[in-house]
Amino acid sequence: MSRWPPPPVLAASFYKAHGLGNDYLVFEEGDAWCAAPAAVSQVCDRYRGVGSDGVVALGPRRADGVFPLRMFNPDGSEFERSGNGLRILASHLARSRQGSSPYVVEVGGELVTLSVRESVGGEYDVSCEMGRARVGPEAVALDRSALDAEGRLKGPDGELLRIVPVNVGNPHLVVLTDQVTEARLSVLGPFLVAHPALAHGANIQLAKSSGARASDALIWERGVGPTAASGTSSCAVAVAMVHSGEGSVGEITVRMPGGELSVTVSADLDVVLRGPVQESCTGELAPGFLAVLD
Repeated sequence: MSRWPPPPVLAASFYKAHGLGNDYLVFEEGDAWCAAPAAVSQVCDRYRGVGSDGVVALGPRRADGVFPLRMFNPDGSEFERSGNGLRILASHLARSRQGSSPYVVEVGGELVTLSVRESVGGEYDVSCEMGRARVGPEAVALDRSALDAEGRLKGPDGELLRIVPVNVGNPHLVVLTDQVTEARLSVLGPFLVAHPALAHGANIQLAKSSGARASDALIWERGVGPTAASGTSSCAVAVAMVHSGEGSVGEITVRMPGGELSVTVSADLDVVLRGPVQESCTGELAPGFLAVLD
């Protein structure tokens, strides 16, 4: 049985934007197409569809002022949340004048507050209050029996990996290592993302501290693969740095191939994500394409 409710029915019109190259399509609820896995996958296809790293499905604002939303990977699977997807959604709300910032949204059963500080030339400065992170095997549904006495997880070549399991609304395994290379990510990413000890899989990061206030990271996202930048992954890396003692409480810059995001982590592991969103385009799915989706 799926842990998600039936897929929503969405409008044909969309808004597209990216956060450091990590792009999402925002669709509001409507009557044009059903966001079933195969249909979402076709819409996200960069050759046969619109192309994106995922879909944000936005419901109408409720009486309590909260916007309900759901998120889908490009393979059609639903997931808990995306930091960049949330920030892109905030830019959509701002540009379509659906109330004023801050916005409160409900995603994955949790409330998240989004703030748009400014917009210049289609670029938005957006922050997202991600809530309190949780750390440890239970936080990501990781079977403790897979870990050694020091909490390390065996890699595909038998190497014991120093990991920090982090949940920031979705599950992450942060691998603390000095070898943050694409070659290593190509091996560890697919091995760890669907590790049998993980009940729901996880997003994977290779991370190296660059002092108390910065970290370099490479990312392998669940349902996506290697990713230039990720909001929740940045949050997980910053939390892992603070938790491990390699970073300090406060603002941490996480550097990824797509660029930098700012993550503020409190002593209690409350997390705020901040960074740019650049709008790309708006459009509408053509009638012939919608017929193919149906």
